[in-house]
Amino acid sequence: MRRSILVSAALLTLGLTAFSPIPAATPPMAHYLDPAPGDPNTTDEPVQDHKIIVYQMMVRLFGNQKTVNKPYGTLQENGVGKFNDITDKALQEIKKLGASHVWYTGVLEHATMTDYSKFGIAVDDADVVKGRAGSPYAVKDYYDVSPDLAVSVPKRMQEFEALVKRTHANGLKVFIDFIPNHVARSYKSDAKPAGVVDLGEKDDKTKAFAPGNNFYYLPGKTFVVPTGADPLGPAAKGPKEDGKYQEMPAKATGNDVFSEAPSINDWYETVKLNYGVDYQNGRKLHLDPIPDTWLKMRDILVFWAQKDVDGFRCDMAEMVPVEFWAWVIPEVKKVKPGILFMGEAYNAKEYRTYLEKGHFDYLYDKVGLYDGLRRLMTGGGKIDDITDVWSRESRGFGSHMLRFLENHDEQRIASKDFAGDTKPAIPAMTVSATLGSGPVMVYFGQEVGEPGRGSEGFSSEDGRTSIFDYWGVPEHQKWMNGGLFDGGKLSLQQKQLRDFYGRLLNLCAGSEALRKGRFYELQDANNLAKEYDDKKLYSFLRFTDKQRMLVVANFSPTQTYVPTLRIPDAAWKLMGLDPLRQQFTYTDVLNGRTGNASPRVTLPPYSAVILEIEPKK
Repeated sequence: MRRSILVSAALLTLGLTAFSPIPAATPPMAHYLDPAPGDPNTTDEPVQDHKIIVYQMMVRLFGNQKTVNKPYGTLQENGVGKFNDITDKALQEIKKLGASHVWYTGVLEHATMTDYSKFGIAVDDADVVKGRAGSPYAVKDYYDVSPDLAVSVPKRMQEFEALVKRTHANGLKVFIDFIPNHVARSYKSDAKPAGVVDLGEKDDKTKAFAPGNNFYYLPGKTFVVPTGADPLGPAAKGPKEDGKYQEMPAKATGNDVFSEAPSINDWYETVKLNYGVDYQNGRKLHLDPIPDTWLKMRDILVFWAQKDVDGFRCDMAEMVPVEFWAWVIPEVKKVKPGILFMGEAYNAKEYRTYLEKGHFDYLYDKVGLYDGLRRLMTGGGKIDDITDVWSRESRGFGSHMLRFLENHDEQRIASKDFAGDTKPAIPAMTVSATLGSGPVMVYFGQEVGEPGRGSEGFSSEDGRTSIFDYWGVPEHQKWMNGGLFDGGKLSLQQKQLRDFYGRLLNLCAGSEALRKGRFYELQDANNLAKEYDDKKLYSFLRFTDKQRMLVVANFSPTQTYVPTLRIPDAAWKLMGLDPLRQQFTYTDVLNGRTGNASPRVTLPPYSAVILEIEPKK
């Protein structure tokens, strides 16, 4: 049973208009642990405009035009995208989609099976690399970019710098990854500036833990390659692929495994960085004096900030002590005020700590809104899950939560492992993008329904687009159309889907109410309406003094609704409107329908409307 309140209400009927009181109902539910004073259908969160729109792309995949897609294929066989493939035209089209920022994923040099030894880059050992291309989260040199992404390997940094300038020239800002928790087992910087001491270079390897060490060690033990590790597949052998990797003493593995023999399911290709936390002795902190790793990572962040990037997406931010972020983020912002820090986070109990104490600008809203919407998109879950996110889990700081339906870690919506169809994305993306005034993100190919098919190599058939293998992304390639970036090969259905994303994201970018408006949920006011009995409709208001938006989403896969929506007096009052003395027009600004004083809005399966409410003059 949903909570409800005793109010009289104006009744907006999508199909007819009238006014009616809302009957008495049960009091608020107990799970609202920290209710704001007053109306429980809204929050007291200060109005803030954080509506940045992030377009994430895996650079090595984005511009690749090859369609061979051989499992475990080499760079030469399957191809690879370059910095230079992200042309002015590509960026203009991303901008037209509604994006304000591009997150260039996989920029930093990481361990790979492609041989660049003729350029002075050491060959990596296949036994500690995942896939032909290698994981972009196993960084091999923090002061360099991936040679895969350059047309001219010796000029790879200049090509990246040109991309940053090109991105800015097209009205977009730049995020890159910062991976603070771990580095590749083979980490060694050959591009570090003069005077920089490499990670681990001065470590005391006789000690399992020392505050001044950059890594954790297992003295007297030798690293053991996991049984079953076969990064290049059964038909191929790579450099030094012999089931052995010389590491003595062994280092702790990136996912907090303090054993010389991590399993095949561990992040065995990486080693854990030491931020002054003694994990094997009750996680005791040694933070004074400032740990050497803190200083080195600050210098790395400053290096990239001075390359004119606009923000960092910080990998596994909660695996690094919040005290580090509390120190380093202000340090970097001294160098470049306004630079943004977006943290990958999964522990809802720590969100407020990492935002307030840690100074993050934004955190992932994965375990709350993403997971809840995913359940609704796949026929499970409940509408109450959305309410739980804004009213409890991120109450008071929702504008700092990054909302998304896809990224490089998650399965593609259109994959058989997720929804198997693009239609469920319509209501879910509408809610994800408009529920709050915080950032929203799309992953390249999402806007054309890329299903992530294929067993790419190290990546199995899992509904994800590989981050380990060289690959072409087929549906995205249809939009790319040989480098024209005009959608010339898309089907009509794909063009309609991309058009939806463009309309939604541009509306979010341009609407004052969606950028910084207050929020008011309408579920309580409508919980007795028969159309809401199926628990597949979700509705809310976003509004400022100048603009009012009514959002309605239908998550039913089969049912069409013409819902009766009650807007309670309290909401009218907050919007500064008087339905007893004023008349209104309701214009569906998402789907391009003209305004009407008595709209007849139909919600087919998996659909959404955004109605702008305007007083008649």
